[in-house]
Amino acid sequence: MFSSAVQKFLKEKNYPDFNPKAIFFDMDGVLFDSMKYHATAWVQALQEVEIPFTHYEAYMNEGRTGHSTIDGVFNRTYGRDATEEEKQQIYRLKSKYFEAHSTTQKMPFALELLEKIKGQGLQIFVVTGSGQPSLIDSLQSYFPGIFQKEKMVTAFDVKKGKPFPEPYLKALKKSGVNPWEAVVVENAPLGVEAAKAAGLFTIAVNTGPLEKEVLTNSGADVVLDNMEELFLEWNNFVSSWS
Repeated sequence: MFSSAVQKFLKEKNYPDFNPKAIFFDMDGVLFDSMKYHATAWVQALQEVEIPFTHYEAYMNEGRTGHSTIDGVFNRTYGRDATEEEKQQIYRLKSKYFEAHSTTQKMPFALELLEKIKGQGLQIFVVTGSGQPSLIDSLQSYFPGIFQKEKMVTAFDVKKGKPFPEPYLKALKKSGVNPWEAVVVENAPLGVEAAKAAGLFTIAVNTGPLEKEVLTNSGADVVLDNMEELFLEWNNFVSSWS
């Protein structure tokens, strides 16, 4: 599975080698089992301003910055971007509902995988479209000793979030590695698109309700069912390029 995916990736990109030195993790739906709360919060916030929005749409939009999500909904509904006032109002509502209902939970096997990767001497980055301070702060509490602030790219660091490649290009710049020396772990189609646009090998973990084909069609090099499978298969992945 991994060897053929790596060889296909190298052929498509015409890269000289595949020798990962840094692993870039999305946060919601990969490290934290939090996407269900984000989805519910978006549905409730948009219902309050009388804009229809479903949980499935929330998962399809996962990875976007909040303002980009709101602009997308406004363009679909009204044929225009939201005003700054409208964006602020809706994102305040979304944050209120998220904070009221969410319970921070690590994704099963995320910590074990991170500890394994850290033990292998690889750099670990978080690349997230989230601007929720509570979740970003929780990284230090739930994954002690794993993450460093200078190795994070959040909604506050980019002008064009996922599906644009800017978040992952910033992570590449911060890490100092070449595109063939990084691996992305994502769970969202727009995140996969962003990683692929940056030229990176991308593993998708399908932790939400989307069909597997959605992630494959977004460009994921490998699609796995959950973080447990990635943890169990990690050494096989490493052996495919080491």
